[in-house]
Amino acid sequence: MSDNFDLIKLIFGRLSLEAIPYHEPILLGTFAMVAVGGLVMLALLTKYRLWGMLWRDWFTSIDHKRIGIMYIVLAIVMLLRGFADALMMRAQQAIAFGDNAGFLPPHHYDQVFTAHGVIMIFFVAMPLVTGLMNYVVPLQIGARDVAFPFLNNFSFWMTTFGALLVMASLFVGEFARTGWLAYPPLSGILYSPDVGVDYYIWALQVAGVGTLLSGINLVVTIVKMRAPGMNMMKMPVFTWTSLCTNVLIVAAFPVLTAVLAMLSLDRVFGTNFFTNDMGGNAMMYVNLIWIWGHPEVYILVLPAFGIFSEVVSTFSGKRLFGYTSMVYATVVITILSYLVWLHHFFTMGSGASVNSFFGITTMIISIPTGAKIFNWLFTMYRGRIRFEVPMLWTIGFMITFVIGGMTGVLLAVPPADFVLHNSLFLIAHFHNVIIGGVVFGMFAGINFWFPKAFGFKLNAFWGKCSFWFWFVGFYLAFMPLYVLGLMGVTRRMSHFDDPSLQIWFVIAAVGAGLVGLGILSFIIQIAVSIRDRKKLADVTGDPWNGRTLEWSTSSPPPDYNFAFTPVVHDNDAWADMKKNDYQRPLGDFVEIHMPKNTGAGFIIAALAAACGFTLIWQMWIPAVAAFIALVVATIVHTFNYNRDYYIPADEVVRVEAERTRLLNSHV
Repeated sequence: MSDNFDLIKLIFGRLSLEAIPYHEPILLGTFAMVAVGGLVMLALLTKYRLWGMLWRDWFTSIDHKRIGIMYIVLAIVMLLRGFADALMMRAQQAIAFGDNAGFLPPHHYDQVFTAHGVIMIFFVAMPLVTGLMNYVVPLQIGARDVAFPFLNNFSFWMTTFGALLVMASLFVGEFARTGWLAYPPLSGILYSPDVGVDYYIWALQVAGVGTLLSGINLVVTIVKMRAPGMNMMKMPVFTWTSLCTNVLIVAAFPVLTAVLAMLSLDRVFGTNFFTNDMGGNAMMYVNLIWIWGHPEVYILVLPAFGIFSEVVSTFSGKRLFGYTSMVYATVVITILSYLVWLHHFFTMGSGASVNSFFGITTMIISIPTGAKIFNWLFTMYRGRIRFEVPMLWTIGFMITFVIGGMTGVLLAVPPADFVLHNSLFLIAHFHNVIIGGVVFGMFAGINFWFPKAFGFKLNAFWGKCSFWFWFVGFYLAFMPLYVLGLMGVTRRMSHFDDPSLQIWFVIAAVGAGLVGLGILSFIIQIAVSIRDRKKLADVTGDPWNGRTLEWSTSSPPPDYNFAFTPVVHDNDAWADMKKNDYQRPLGDFVEIHMPKNTGAGFIIAALAAACGFTLIWQMWIPAVAAFIALVVATIVHTFNYNRDYYIPADEVVRVEAERTRLLNSHV
């Protein structure tokens, strides 16, 4: 009997029927909605026989453009989940005063704010950034694809299965109750003996590997695959910001992997990396997580800066002002982002000299950022500005981000930070720069490059509705938090005793509701645009009639991007082509050699997620089996030599002739 029990324990670990949160009505309602929505989706896919198309053309695709689109779809889906958490938090804080405990129990509220932070950073912002870089960068540098196409597919599926592990915690077990950075000792086994922190660790480990490999891929692509004539100082600014972003990813994400591995060893095997016993130190975790975490902020915002540079130039009808200073500012930000991490914990007791150093570096990093703002303003000066949707997002960013930057400089002063640390002022500042910088940038990029990806523009009316709901909603949602933070109200509280604070939380909840309308408007914008795509179709090579360096590729481009390797003569190739009337060759095309689609990325990533799930629940026999299967699948894939196919030359001739005709008619 004992042997059977031990075997069951090795197979099922800590997993049991008690792990299903059937006593939580909110989670049961969520599960029912997800189940109904999933069944409807399955029925529609089956009815219209789309499974084969999805697997053949999308899930197994190694085309950087399709992978970029899938990243953005993943981010939008996770945005809905992450924003639902935000609405619950705002509603709870608006009503939970005095004798009213609100609708979220404390342990559930703690899971909600932890999941909100993790999802928004790792599974909304990161996929949006990676998706846009994936789609645009190879087109901008004249490359046929990224350097390692299969690795690109694998990276996407690792990120997706990491997101699925977070979603699984809703229905099997629970998520961490530690905050999105999981500081010990709260994340240690004594204070968090359940599986919540383990879900956090393994979801981020799986997704982090995907992000790291994607970073390596894009760095190699930019460094080694630029078109002839495109030296570093002729690269588009978005490509420059993408290069710096991916250098930061390659440098920072191994630190995240290592620190989460050490935390996992502390929890499972009783090591003492981050305990007060046996020579451990919890503050070492805080240093390591922020050595990753502060570069992560710039990993998110630098691509947005590149998008704004493209948008401002296009909708001002001018070349970008101060290209060289833009590049130098980007590189300086990249370097300084590694010298400011300690400003996140001035209160740890490092001493005046250490705090002074990190306070000064934090103030210095605002200088190149300010230089970028002035460059964008000078680009707009005396330009023929068109207030289309991407430009609205850009102007909204400039106003909002400057405010966030000023509050950041305030927090960079150690004495001020001692007063404001861990208050709602910090929450307002963080959202000020992330929403004003990253989210506004991603919406600008989606609206700007959507015609390049799909051949028609997004609906302008609903795009403007989305912008204004987001813009007004943001200020209503987060300006009250600045006030509350200055009053000394701390973050992560689910209940308050002082009734005079309630009005501020009610205003913040109204703002969150307006942001929700902004998200809904964006979804309606996509739906309406697809419905009306025949009327909105714009088949020219440059839908915005602007200065973007995607040459004159059709919208959308073909699988192979370029039938011949373009040559760069200027750092604004599109303007240069129109000015000098460069012609494409119309003959002597050869068959295009392209890698073949493969399901190996999906399978290996699924096995990695299965391995993570079994380790979360300490199901040791299934964990070993999943790990062996993962290794075997990886080895088998390395022997798969049949990965190439050819696009016939006559198809290349036909497509290139049409693209040349479009270019000539547009010029």
